[in-house]
Amino acid sequence: MGLELGELAVRFGCALRGDPTLRVDHVAPLGAADPAALSFLANARMVRELARTRAGAVVLEEAAAPGCPVSALISDNPHALFARIAALLHPPSPPLPGVHATASVASDARVDASAEIGAFALIGRGAHIGPRCRIGPGCVVGEGVHIGADTRLVARVTLLPGVRVAERVLIHPGAVIGADGFGFARERAQWVKVPQVGGVRIDEDVEIGANSTVDRGAIEDTILEAGVKLDNLVQIGHNVHVGAHTAIAGCTGISGSTHIGARCMIGGGVGVAGHIQICDDVVIAGRTTVSGSIRNPGTYASLWSAEPLARWKRIVAGLKLASRRAPGGKGQRDDE
Repeated sequence: MGLELGELAVRFGCALRGDPTLRVDHVAPLGAADPAALSFLANARMVRELARTRAGAVVLEEAAAPGCPVSALISDNPHALFARIAALLHPPSPPLPGVHATASVASDARVDASAEIGAFALIGRGAHIGPRCRIGPGCVVGEGVHIGADTRLVARVTLLPGVRVAERVLIHPGAVIGADGFGFARERAQWVKVPQVGGVRIDEDVEIGANSTVDRGAIEDTILEAGVKLDNLVQIGHNVHVGAHTAIAGCTGISGSTHIGARCMIGGGVGVAGHIQICDDVVIAGRTTVSGSIRNPGTYASLWSAEPLARWKRIVAGLKLASRRAPGGKGQRDDE
């Protein structure tokens, strides 16, 4: 049946230009959309596609509305509005309550009657699975693990003993939560393993990407606060504390005992040293190495140790100038 544009405008408090009774029932990119689709203008480079779109409606900013040939939902943040509407049009399938015949559930595990336990899943002793949870095929929920309501483990997710997961958490395939941290003490020519006796605490509305790892704490817990988003292939070391609503892109590694503040954005391929502090509202560009604490909000970038962005730009400019002046220098590049 879809949703009427007028209903969406009222629900999300946005302006509507066009027919309020027009219905959309799915989302699609501008160039491939049909009259029943909702699309959105991602950036100015797609204006040509906007002019040719056959979508039923487009989510965009006010400045782009005059160039839209179809109905428009107008927002100061079109990407976020599009995401919220897309979630209504494409809701996740609900759990199918029950335990698959091939799953193994310990006799003293507590599994809510509304939860779904998929094929070949293993639920350990004393584990607790909350209402409407979905434990996908091949998942391992270790002894004593607690999982809050409406959480989903997609497939082959491993939660080891000492892990506590809050409500509405989404963990993608292959993630491992609660493995031992990389803790060893040097003794002459050998390494002595330091027992990892802490756990992992994952607060509500966290999302963890495929094949990411969150290590258990050495003594205290490793903590991901509410709303944290981890991309695929992210490594969170032991005793790391990640503040609320921080997002970390793929192939980033956070070394042990580092504290990252709230609302930070960390780009792909970043390496963060251990035992440092990163304050709230920090943006770190991709492939930056952070070897010391960052105590002031702002944007940082470097191929070596992180620097404030303005300083890093001056460093790069100086290196380019020195290169052009050096014997055999090639001069300014065509793209500079």
